Amino acid sequence: MLIIPLLTNDIVSFNLWFSIFLIAIFVAALAGPIFYEHISSWLSYKLAARRYYLAARKDYTQERDDDAGGTIDELIGTAGYAYSPKNDIFFSTMYAWQRSMGYCRLYDEAAAPLGMIIDSEPIRFSYGGRRWLIEFWKGQYGMTTGCEIGVYSSTWPDLNIPGVFDGTFYYCASNRDRLYMAFVLYKNGEKLITRKAKHWWLTAFKLGEYSEPSELSMDVYISFKSRGMRDAFLKSLLKAGYTEEEFEVRKTTVAIHYDKPHTRQPYTRSAATDKLMLAQLKRNCDVYQTLTNGFTSMKDKMNAVKEGSPELYAEMFKIGKTASIFSMFDKIKNYLNFDIDDSQLLK
Repeated sequence: MLIIPLLTNDIVSFNLWFSIFLIAIFVAALAGPIFYEHISSWLSYKLAARRYYLAARKDYTQERDDDAGGTIDELIGTAGYAYSPKNDIFFSTMYAWQRSMGYCRLYDEAAAPLGMIIDSEPIRFSYGGRRWLIEFWKGQYGMTTGCEIGVYSSTWPDLNIPGVFDGTFYYCASNRDRLYMAFVLYKNGEKLITRKAKHWWLTAFKLGEYSEPSELSMDVYISFKSRGMRDAFLKSLLKAGYTEEEFEVRKTTVAIHYDKPHTRQPYTRSAATDKLMLAQLKRNCDVYQTLTNGFTSMKDKMNAVKEGSPELYAEMFKIGKTASIFSMFDKIKNYLNFDIDDSQLLK
């Protein structure tokens, strides 16, 4: 998030600065009402930022495992991910910077050329005066096998940018709009990864695991906020091509078996390009497995790769959806007639 770098990681230090600015307000009051107004406005921003930081830190502390390695978290934290030693997976954090990027079809189109061969399944529906997107993904993300569930919505007209993008741009779900979600990722019928949380972007990625998207399937569980929202989603799920044998409904929770995607895949996906890209990704995973053979901790594995192959070491940190995908945002942000306000995501 944009405001996090402005904050210290030490709450004691923050309180010191807070005291200084209280003094500044007093001085400003003596200096005149205009100066006082500017200082008060700035301090209000810092207080909002502090609340944001504390919420993020609390959520992150709850989500990460107790024995999570700080060094690894520091290495991957700027990428918007954390590591769970207990489950040996990487996952997106609640307040990852990606939350400010929104989502649109353009991001899916950018995935394959950037080394992410993944099946995508966007389910779009309307409810409560908004257009919603709930999307599932599974496949090979660089050197990781993984999957995702994302929740997004929009109240704005579609974008029409000639030669770039024509379609809906969505906000990432705010805290109020987060849903209870879970998934089980299977590889060739064997359970590989499980996760559950109240989230806007539930993910998991296993480093060094090579899989073709066709080898993977997901059981997806989503609890909606109302029966009306659930029914609107189910209507679009059926329209996408799912049969009643592929999902179950219990109260406001929908369970979906996601194997072969029913919706049209990105134009950048083709059998030929998939084969070439997957071959390179498999080679990288094979080298990783060779270099890390015999090591159990992620820290030791990272050190082994760093010493054995510096080039591969750099690839290791391209976890999940990388910054390269979201660079597409730069191409469209000037056409947005609204701002993605980080503070709105906390509501």
